[in-house]
Amino acid sequence: MSYSFDFDLTKISRSFFKDVAGFVDRKDLHRKTGNMSRKIVEKMNINEATGIPMTDAITLMEDMVDIHTRNLLHEKEFQDTEKRALFLPHCSRKYMDSRCKAEFDPEVSSYRCKGCSDDCPVNRATTMAEDRGYDVFVFPGGSCIPKVLRRKNYDGVVGVACSEEVKIGMEKLEEVGVNYQGIPLLKNGCANTRFNIDTLKRKL
Repeated sequence: MSYSFDFDLTKISRSFFKDVAGFVDRKDLHRKTGNMSRKIVEKMNINEATGIPMTDAITLMEDMVDIHTRNLLHEKEFQDTEKRALFLPHCSRKYMDSRCKAEFDPEVSSYRCKGCSDDCPVNRATTMAEDRGYDVFVFPGGSCIPKVLRRKNYDGVVGVACSEEVKIGMEKLEEVGVNYQGIPLLKNGCANTRFNIDTLKRKL
């Protein structure tokens, strides 16, 4: 499942995400409901900066606040995990055609990055995670997650996807008792999606 609208937050300053986190923490918004997402969108002019309608900007912000909140709740438990995996979206590959040399493993429904492009986000993320002892899976969709979890006994997972998919993945991981950290995409779509590599590095 994905959003019915496209967004691109890469045009927004990186400090925006720190501001959102600070705003959420200062206002203790993870304990409150109501129009908090509208306030964030209005305060930071998200709909104007991205060009998406106010209602879509609010939906996106609600999901990002929810992910941030869940990350905070699971952060300590995740840091105590030992066997970890990184789940990446295949749509973040630099190339979505034969120029990408990734091999697909039908056993786990995942691509295996072969490192063909130094500037490919998936390659950079894979190298970074494997250097830290993670197993890396590049999924064509979130429905592949249960197959991997049934075969592997991970106690920690970092997942990168659009906000809506991250939330679905978090729910699946909670059902099986796996601690996690989620990283939402900055730009969605079916190809050339983007995520913050520095944020991933901190989460790993």
